[in-house]
Order: sequence, then structure tokens, then C-alpha cells
Amino acid sequence: MKSLVLIAMVLTALPLASATLLVANKSDHTVDLLALADGSSLATLETGHAPHEIAVSPDGRQAVITNYGDRSSPGSSLTIVDISKKKVLRTIDLADHKRPHGVVWLDASRVAVTTEGSASLLVVDVKKGIVDAAISTGQDVSHMVAVHAGTSRAFVANIGSGSVTVIDLAAAKKLEDVVTGEGAEGIAVRPGTDEIWVTNRSADTLSVVDAKSLEIVATMPSKGFPIRIAFTPDGKRALVSAAQTGEVVLIDATARRELRRAKLDLTTAPDAAQRLFGDRFGKSPVPVGLVMAADGKSAFVAATQADAVVVIDTDSLEVINVLKAGREPDGMALVR
Repeated sequence: MKSLVLIAMVLTALPLASATLLVANKSDHTVDLLALADGSSLATLETGHAPHEIAVSPDGRQAVITNYGDRSSPGSSLTIVDISKKKVLRTIDLADHKRPHGVVWLDASRVAVTTEGSASLLVVDVKKGIVDAAISTGQDVSHMVAVHAGTSRAFVANIGSGSVTVIDLAAAKKLEDVVTGEGAEGIAVRPGTDEIWVTNRSADTLSVVDAKSLEIVATMPSKGFPIRIAFTPDGKRALVSAAQTGEVVLIDATARRELRRAKLDLTTAPDAAQRLFGDRFGKSPVPVGLVMAADGKSAFVAATQADAVVVIDTDSLEVINVLKAGREPDGMALVR
């Protein structure tokens, strides 16, 4: 493991010295605020039960955390955090909308949130603490969401149905389901394009959906249970976390081909078998969450079974450092 002095030097070179990384720890029911100047903890805040995903407001002042819960006790709330003051502002009760998961900000006051329990995409007014709209996906395990600004459409990845539900946000209605592949989970808009990329974890494939025509324009192999995807800001490359093989994969997004992959050499936590993924992936540290730095030169990978966040070089895939997280880190967000 590199020293904290070294990581401070490296991250300063990557204009991240003043940045803060937020990390949701599922088993601790907390969110960590980590200073990237030296890897130290600025604060650890309590959330609802088993937080999974995080999104930061456009002005960088607040974060929304989805409290997913677990199999025996499904969550139904959002935690709102003031980032600069390092405190929880409020909790929003989603009532019958259980297992909130994917979240993205739509504007200064509203977020879109997937809820697996009610098979819906919610539009939530964070300031008022109310649900403005609940749009049914009609699909199984509606998990992650991405928004294409050019079409005002939201795209929801449905693990159980192996599909992407397309929603017209302006009209608050479902448009179509696009079948992409078994276990459709991770989803992201490729910057500067109309391409929606989807990781089909059980099919071991990546699908590219045209945001306007809603046609699948490409499907490519991606072994190892691909679970998340994140793009460099210029849209030329993408990183994929492969949970089963414990690898990070670099993709040439223009050529739509894999360039290289690197295994994360981490030891799993003693209680890993009792967690969400159990022992299904053996000794894999199960990389899940992915966050790309603003300059695209580095990225952060949450190794959920190893209680660590790995900082990697996005070109070489070499490990810059390993940051300590709470138990079972997953969703992350970067405040620049």
C-alpha cells in the first residue's frame, strides 16, 4: 500500500487536492467523507439502513443517499447531507416505495430515484421532502438510473427483467422497455453522444442503446459479471467493474473494444460471507462502485468485500493507493 504522503502528492498532481469523496458503507449504515488531499476522514455520518448509492447536487453543497435496506428489512428513505457542514440535514420518507437505489439530480431541487420495491422511478423534491411523481417501470428489480439531457429521458436498468425502461421526464410517463441482456444493472450516458451503455452482469455483455431511436446499436462481450460503468469526461474511454473476477476493465468507447483489465489484489473482510454477495464470488474483493475524476486520469473503485476504496490510474490501471472505508462500501460520489 502506498503511503498517505505519496497519495497526497499524486492526487495533487491530478487536481483533486481539495476534493472530497463520499462513500456509502452498507453494513455500517453510514456515509464517509474522505479528504483526498491526504486520504483522511473528515466525518462519518449516520444514514438510514444499508445505504447503497449517492448523488451530489449540481452546486456541490448537498448529497442524497438512498437507504436501500436489506432482504429482511427493506429501506424506504433518503438521507440528505450538507457536505460543507458535514451533517445530516433531514431524512425523506418514501412511504410504500421500498428499496430506493439509483439516484441522479435533475436540477437544483429534484432527484430521480429508482425503487425496486414499487418498481418505479420517483421524482423527489429534496427541499420540500415530497414525491412529485411516481412512474411505474412495470419491470423486475429497477436498480440504476441515468438521464440523457438532450432528450429529457431517464433510462432505468432492470436487473430481473434484463431490460432498460425509457421514461419521458417532462411528461412523467413510461415510453418503452428495451431488452438488453440478462442482469441489466450498471448504466451511464457516454459524454458528448446519444449512447446509453448498459452492463448486463449475468449475460457478461455490454449493450449500447441509442437514446433517441431506442435501438440497440452494439453488444460486446464483457466477462466477469460487469456491474458498473463510468466514462472519462471526453467519452473516449470507460471503466467497468467486474465483480466476479475482481477486476477493473478499460474500454475504448469509440472502437467499442476492451483494452486491458487488472485484478484488484485485496484481502476480503472476515465477515464477507454474511454480506449481500455472500461467498458467491469466492475471494474476489467484489469491485462495484465507480467514480471518475474530473480530468479522467484517475478513478475510484469501491471494493465492497474488502472494505476499501482503490484509487487507480485510468490508463495503466495501476493502483495509486488504497483508502480505508467502512464495512461494505458501495456507492460513491466526488465533490470537487
